[in-house]
Amino acid sequence: MALSPYVQAMQELFRANTRSREFPAHGAKVHSVAWSCCGRRLASGSFDKTASVFLLEKDRLVKENNYRGHGDSVDQLCWHPSNPDLFVTASGDKTIRIWDVRTTKCIATVNTKGENINICWSPDGQTIAVGNKDDVVTFIDAKTHRSKAEEQFKFEVNEISWNNDNNMFFLTNGNGCINILRQVPVAAGYPELKPIQSINAHPSNCICIKFDPMGKYFATGSADALVSLWDVDELVCVRCFSRLDWPVRTLSFSHDGKMLASASEDHFIDIAEVETGEKLWEVQCESPTFTVAWHPKRPLLAFACDDKDGKYDSSREAGTVKLFGLP
Repeated sequence: MALSPYVQAMQELFRANTRSREFPAHGAKVHSVAWSCCGRRLASGSFDKTASVFLLEKDRLVKENNYRGHGDSVDQLCWHPSNPDLFVTASGDKTIRIWDVRTTKCIATVNTKGENINICWSPDGQTIAVGNKDDVVTFIDAKTHRSKAEEQFKFEVNEISWNNDNNMFFLTNGNGCINILRQVPVAAGYPELKPIQSINAHPSNCICIKFDPMGKYFATGSADALVSLWDVDELVCVRCFSRLDWPVRTLSFSHDGKMLASASEDHFIDIAEVETGEKLWEVQCESPTFTVAWHPKRPLLAFACDDKDGKYDSSREAGTVKLFGLP
């Protein structure tokens, strides 16, 4: 089968920039990386209880600041969908914190009921959803910083996300299902979330979910080592990617929606062409990968791995952020 011009162009680019670059970020392993909406900054959250923010220069990341304040590990973070100066962190210390890179200060600390492990910001910027270890998802008003609603689920909630249209809320769960809730407007207060569908996506634990920036697909990763691609409108599985051997921990679509990166305990990150499912590239790593994030405007992949186990130089490896595709 002839390669598409797009795949050929990307492979040429990656061949020319095949080495991943490392940038010291933290004193312990990095759990989460995310780009600001404009792509100028990359944030990382770590087991060392801090977040770091880097500026992307032409050929490198330059560390801008370290954000302290959490009393426990920063498990996940995300940026405001349209304001490139704000990001939010979720921590095991039972709080979330909103930070402003212009003042480098925490502008809000919101207390929650449990140890927080996942977080997302709604596409309209108005709501932050945070999930904890007890499978409670709290919806927080991004302006008043008050809790608007709370949902206790009877299953293990793994990752949470709104759809791009901002009217449905998706959860991946421990039974291999994708649960979909629709926001139903009410006379006063926050829209109610009504369960509308539960899709049996995988035979085992469904771990992560990401929506493609074009709004055509979403992808889920599972403990069965499969990535499945879903049509957003039809809610049907379009294809599966099966090159990984270990549970899929993290996913990211490229800015144009044409590539999907997926990673696990395998010592490579799989980069697939979305439309065919074919392997486009693999990024070699020396240990399991926790988090991957494509840049919002160009084919540049940020990621972070576990500390190299048992290696003599493991201390050097701890807490680095990596970039693939830099010139």
